[in-house]
Amino acid sequence: MDPDCLPDGLVVADERGRVVCFNAAAARITQLAPERALGAPIDRALPLEDLEGRRWWALTDPYGGLATRRGQPERNLLLPGGREVLVSASYVRTHPTGPVRRLVVTLRGTEARRRTERSHAELIATVAHELRSPLTSVKGFTATLLAKWERFTDDQKRLMLETVDADANRVTRLIAELLDISRIDSGRLEVRRQPVDIATAVGRHVQALTANGQDPARFLVSVSRPLPDLWADPDKIDQILGNLLENAVRHGEGTVTIGVSPHEKGTAVTVSDEGPGIPEESMARVFTRFWRGSKRGGTGLGLYIVKGIVEAHGGTITVGRGPGGGAEFRFILPVSAPAYLTQ
Repeated sequence: MDPDCLPDGLVVADERGRVVCFNAAAARITQLAPERALGAPIDRALPLEDLEGRRWWALTDPYGGLATRRGQPERNLLLPGGREVLVSASYVRTHPTGPVRRLVVTLRGTEARRRTERSHAELIATVAHELRSPLTSVKGFTATLLAKWERFTDDQKRLMLETVDADANRVTRLIAELLDISRIDSGRLEVRRQPVDIATAVGRHVQALTANGQDPARFLVSVSRPLPDLWADPDKIDQILGNLLENAVRHGEGTVTIGVSPHEKGTAVTVSDEGPGIPEESMARVFTRFWRGSKRGGTGLGLYIVKGIVEAHGGTITVGRGPGGGAEFRFILPVSAPAYLTQ
């Protein structure tokens, strides 16, 4: 294979320590010209230092060190000018304790690692912010009630306890979201498949929203039968429906239409509204972490989790513009087997 086709930087030095290969990715990562590196000693072609300013080649001494060493694990090193790069090295010997015949160095940029670190930092900051408000409320109301219980009427006590209960539920939901994200990111999200009546589940969610004050006339449910048997995790299906309907109510306008219909791959569910919709330039980011619509509120993790749950079921989810001009989410759940047949 042509070394220039490799995505990672590759630098190879011969038994004398002179560079015989310096591929295109290495040139891009180090911003050094290959023609200047080829034929030069490895320590001059690739002048690396550790984070404490020590020269890395002098520390590792690949050609003069212990004959039993096979290489160096990946670590953060610095190029001239302070550019960070991830470096690992492999020592190629003709026999286990013989001299080094080839020194193979691989280079990777730190951008991917930094993106991951930023994502984790954003998650921590978001969680800290979202936890602070309800916990402050819970602490304030409970401390007030404990200190001045006799001064409040029963109605005032009930109002305070209802607020504490709502904020405790908010914290519980946030913790559940974090656990879901952890399982999705690690590929450990478990799906316990059972028979699910998706049309009944939709009706139940609509009833819950109307019981909480939404106008029943705002919802239009359309079910095309016969529907195929759906084997899915009922709790996770509730998460999907709850999140999509809550988004449609909170961010959309007009009628919220929920359509359930058979699909060549299984069952299709569509949730659309008549609001301003999602800008075209934002549609590619809807299912990423921390995406929020025009109205602030929430953690911005809900749709990321919805996508993870749908995909854990082997399904797909898309977003577009609905017939009424608002956002339209459509997910498809495939025909599958119950949990006891897939273990």
